[in-house]
Amino acid sequence: MKVLLTRAASEVQAWVEHLQGEGVQAEAIGLIAILPAQDQQSLHAAWRQLEGFSAVMCVSGHAVEQFFASKPADAGVEWSLSATNLVAHPRFWATGPGTATALLAQGVAPHRIDSPPGDSEQLDSEALWRVVRSQITGASQHVLMVRGVDEAPSASRSPQGRPWLTEQIEATGARCTTVLAYRRGVPVLTTQQRQSMTAAAQDGTVWVFSSSQAIAHLRQLLPATAWGQARAVATHPRIAQAARGAGFGVVCESRPGLAALVHSIKSMHE
Repeated sequence: MKVLLTRAASEVQAWVEHLQGEGVQAEAIGLIAILPAQDQQSLHAAWRQLEGFSAVMCVSGHAVEQFFASKPADAGVEWSLSATNLVAHPRFWATGPGTATALLAQGVAPHRIDSPPGDSEQLDSEALWRVVRSQITGASQHVLMVRGVDEAPSASRSPQGRPWLTEQIEATGARCTTVLAYRRGVPVLTTQQRQSMTAAAQDGTVWVFSSSQAIAHLRQLLPATAWGQARAVATHPRIAQAARGAGFGVVCESRPGLAALVHSIKSMHE
């Protein structure tokens, strides 16, 4: 039983080890390269104004890491349990346990983090909004959205409108400001990685996707590869739709938690 995890190896090493303990031959090949944001001045400005925000919504662990890495020395705000200059705001929002864990690693106190329960059917903006909706009561609130941006538009991706969560926030009368903390680019693969990916299109390997962008990059990196014999597990319906659009012959949807993912992978071999 072979599994190919497509997020950055640094993010999924624990998943690789867990799967290997379950008797699965797991490998990680990151299909999204994370690069620093070009506009560091906007990030510095956001940090200096941070006490004025009601909440900071980080879209991913990458957003957390890059945002905190950009913190200027004169920002002067802390949220850890041991902080002596603890500020009243902001709270930190995360769509799932991975992002919440990244916030904890940066010293954010657990009681300041809002996230959907780890066993939620979906871990996305909709699930997060159900948790934090009561915090946003109108024009007095101001939310900072920490996001990434694609290094270059992909022909395989449809144009995206304004983020859904931003629309919900602004519909209450509250304000929403977006800052770009990182860029998502196409990775540079080794010859061995390309060979592994080409073989995995036909040898029964289960591809695990937790990002539609990873699928777009895969199509760009291997444009001549046919995916009709390939199998995939996707952690969100939109990602599953992207995998089917790429031509994957079998696509299974799974909750994003590790236990649910293992169950979905094994069910594809039964």
